[in-house]
Amino acid sequence: MPRLFALLALLEVSMTAFAATPALDARIDDAAKRVESSVIACRRDIHEHPELGNREVRTSKLVADKLRALGIDVQTGVAHTGVVGILHGGRPGRVVALRADMDALPVVEQVDLPFASKVRTTYNGQDVGVMHACGHDAHVAILLGVAEVLAGVKNELPGTVKFLFQPAEEGAPAGEEGGAELMVKEGALQNPKVDAVYGLHVTSRYPVGEIAYRPEGMMAAVDSFKIVVHGKQTHGAYPWLGVDPIVIASQIVLGLQTIPSRQMDSTLAPSVVTVGAIHGGVRNNIIPDSVEMIGTIRSLDAKMREELHARIKRTAESIAASGGATADVSIETGYPITYNDPALTEKSAPTLRRVAGNANVQVVNATLGAEDFSFFQKNVPGLFFWLGTRPKNQTAEQAASNHSPLFYVDESGLELGVRALSHLAVDYLSAH
Repeated sequence: MPRLFALLALLEVSMTAFAATPALDARIDDAAKRVESSVIACRRDIHEHPELGNREVRTSKLVADKLRALGIDVQTGVAHTGVVGILHGGRPGRVVALRADMDALPVVEQVDLPFASKVRTTYNGQDVGVMHACGHDAHVAILLGVAEVLAGVKNELPGTVKFLFQPAEEGAPAGEEGGAELMVKEGALQNPKVDAVYGLHVTSRYPVGEIAYRPEGMMAAVDSFKIVVHGKQTHGAYPWLGVDPIVIASQIVLGLQTIPSRQMDSTLAPSVVTVGAIHGGVRNNIIPDSVEMIGTIRSLDAKMREELHARIKRTAESIAASGGATADVSIETGYPITYNDPALTEKSAPTLRRVAGNANVQVVNATLGAEDFSFFQKNVPGLFFWLGTRPKNQTAEQAASNHSPLFYVDESGLELGVRALSHLAVDYLSAH
């Protein structure tokens, strides 16, 4: 009878979690430790030579060269500068994809490092600095480390691993397509067809050694809007002879804030409508003909997302009409909700806890930030998680956030990223 209970317990574990063999686990951990120094060196190289979205020429060449040196099949020129690596295991099986984004931001670095970026380029017609202020240099280095680890155990892999090195996560340049959406469109999840996808993001919200995730909606859908208020131009001394679009636009800005705060049920899911810029007029004594505002919409529920769009349009048009003006409202759909597949998340969570330790894995609240990893998740089950890279002697309040010119990655946290993605891939393949 005790033996029967033991067998039943083993069966229950196998049904609720992915798992490889202890011997293979140990080989992966040993390999991750061996590649740590090369991962750090690679990250510093990429950090010192950052490139903006769809312009990651040097980075993609570095990636492709390293993958080829590991004996991994390589496709280049995917979604402009993207690279896809394909590692065939020793036995047939499922296909798991691992993703890293490669692009930097138009930010002047203020971190005093020997490998700090001094790169400058032209962005939107302006001379700007370029910095890996969101940690994508760490993502690339981690995934290259994973490629080296898994290439070393490929004969034991029952399936295929796809490495997706993605350009333009921060958004493609104006007038260009890019990012995960274009990678999907160009077939990055096909030939062979991907069954599941994993990704991570470094963050200063959590200290080195910690991992955070949540099932279902983890990050928001993001859309942008533009509202143009058309009034009637007149002299500033005689406003009654015209229709003042500045006053009406001000009322619209306030009206928009009542949508998430008074019209949406925030107990179900949070949402945000933010006006980021407003422009109108050229002189102090002329009421202009029109005013333009642009902003962002964030939501964590698909139905609420549709409602927000409709209510923004209704609010702007009705307020404008009440003042004798008109409002043209255009909404551009952006990234979907970053949605962690519940079944995949449930079966992958034990892997994260095994790798990082139970006390170092948190289930956290969703955020209103956005990630185009969500385009991969729209097509196949996916899991996206946070990797803590904040120095342990700092609090979250002291540490610079992502996109700050002072953003700092504690490199001692990169090995955990290598181990986490490596074990997730191997455990997933081993369970199928």
